[in-house]
Amino acid sequence: ELPPSEFMQVADSTWLVLNVVSNGREPPGCQATGVTKIARSVIAPLAEHHVSVLMLSTYQTDFILVRERDLPVVIHTLAGEFDIYKEEGGESVPVTCDDVSNGFLKPKPPASPTLHPVQSPQTRFCVLTVAPDTLPAIATMLIDVLFYSHSPPWDAATSSQDLDSITFFSFSLIEGYISIVMDAETQKRFPSDLLLTSSTGELWRMVRIGGQPLGFDECGIVAQIAEPLAAADISAYYISTFNFDHALVPEEGIAEVIQLLQQRQESGR
Repeated sequence: ELPPSEFMQVADSTWLVLNVVSNGREPPGCQATGVTKIARSVIAPLAEHHVSVLMLSTYQTDFILVRERDLPVVIHTLAGEFDIYKEEGGESVPVTCDDVSNGFLKPKPPASPTLHPVQSPQTRFCVLTVAPDTLPAIATMLIDVLFYSHSPPWDAATSSQDLDSITFFSFSLIEGYISIVMDAETQKRFPSDLLLTSSTGELWRMVRIGGQPLGFDECGIVAQIAEPLAAADISAYYISTFNFDHALVPEEGIAEVIQLLQQRQESGR
């Protein structure tokens, strides 16, 4: 419904959403442990089969976006590990490899993925949710943060050095569930009794992947972050955006995360 505009850039591919759930359903109100929970079973196998993914973590669960044209490869790759269902008319219908075998080509082994630089700004972030019926009470503040709290344009010169701070605000509304990521200073502008977080109220630090916009065709970007963190049993909240990927990790673990990723960079050279 959005009119064509010179101000809006649209990627060529159409994407489908995968959601990994336990026993056929996700416990309501349960904050997932992040992308590292599915690193070995989903992210790594898809990267090995040269499937590009976008990740979207929310307060409730995690979503993997894959290009529609890659669906046959995705199903063949994951069918041995998961029961796969598709939604038809609001019902979950089992999917088998036979359903998508037409046109399936076994992918060639991918070349070694590019190890992108990572940056870790000092900004501290909160991962929050809001009850839908209280959303109108903060709507004006949301609009102000989303549209009027502008950050300076990204400059390629910053790619060679760590960022002292980063402006990042993410709002998602998926099937009635709201998820918000904002920095700790922005959180102070909102009524504290309306923003819900985990009982520990933990703060998060960010690792931004990519010194320049990443594009959508490369595979293995999520895996290069998720696999070493999964091996160290570190939770990560992961958000792919149009230009960069962002991993949020608990603040107390940021030093270990940076060390792990630097070791991976050095071993890949």
